[in-house]
Amino acid sequence: MHSKVTLADVAAAAGVSKMTASRAMRGAKDVSPKTVERVRKIAADLGYMGNHVAASLANSRTDLIGVVVPSLSNIVFSEVMSGIEDAIAGTGLQPFFGVTGYDPEREYLLVRQMLSWRPAGLIVTGLDQDAQTRALLKAATLPVVQIMDTDGAAVDLCVGFSQHEAGAGMADLLIKQDRKRFGYVGCALDRDTRAIKRRDGYLNTLAKNGITEVPQQTSTERSSVAAGKTMTAALLAAHPSLDVIYYSNDDLAIGGAFHCMERHIRVPDQVILAGFNGLDLVASLPTPIATTRTSRRDIGTAAAKAILSRHGTKVANDPLLKTVPIQHVIDARQTVTAK
Repeated sequence: MHSKVTLADVAAAAGVSKMTASRAMRGAKDVSPKTVERVRKIAADLGYMGNHVAASLANSRTDLIGVVVPSLSNIVFSEVMSGIEDAIAGTGLQPFFGVTGYDPEREYLLVRQMLSWRPAGLIVTGLDQDAQTRALLKAATLPVVQIMDTDGAAVDLCVGFSQHEAGAGMADLLIKQDRKRFGYVGCALDRDTRAIKRRDGYLNTLAKNGITEVPQQTSTERSSVAAGKTMTAALLAAHPSLDVIYYSNDDLAIGGAFHCMERHIRVPDQVILAGFNGLDLVASLPTPIATTRTSRRDIGTAAAKAILSRHGTKVANDPLLKTVPIQHVIDARQTVTAK
């Protein structure tokens, strides 16, 4: 049986100190590219794999950033991950993530497991964790960044936007289109607290403008294009005179557009469809759909930079609260600049 190759073996073979070898393996910017290339080649030749557990015991933390997201079924959270990658490139840090499926118990287990790895920081989606998860986050002796929402009290750092105001802003925009009969379609409202906040912002704003009768079609199933098509069909069958439908996200709104195309319902002449997220696919549809564009990549970048700042890496800003702009558009095919 071969003996295990250590970092000291790699350093000796490369003719550098153990500290330099460690920094070269992490791709630290203060190590020359030539040294990084030589150390990594020797490490590969020797079969060196590293030991994050030992490193965490020696340094009180690993070079990992934990990321907890509710879903990977659409592009929203993959764009957040891309922003995180952008921010930590060249720092030696690496993200590792877990998916909760909007399940509070699963979120608790993921957060507890991630904290046991002694990460450099933790990025968690939303502000509405249950009591046991929130207690873990408060007790953590590392930077914790909650993302995608600013409606509530953050444990530590927070990067996102007001979900309630997102729904309210879309309602304001739709009212200005001189429409009178508003509906709503939403999925996973038993667990997606951010979708609930957007719906509440939408309904509250309509009520302030005298619109109190708003038929809704909701489901506990996972959001999808197929669900949007089915639920739009059911809502319009029961309320054919609706001239606006607001959806909890773009996936559902796209499904609604497919139903309208199939039934020759003119969009937006007969009914305006409005989603949320500003997905590229919405702008590619032949039918104009309103949406709210969100800066998901920027949120990931800002969250990771906040963690780097806490560890002394020179970055711009260390926000206790950073609000990222959103933009409401009545036709997602418009070319506009976010403000």
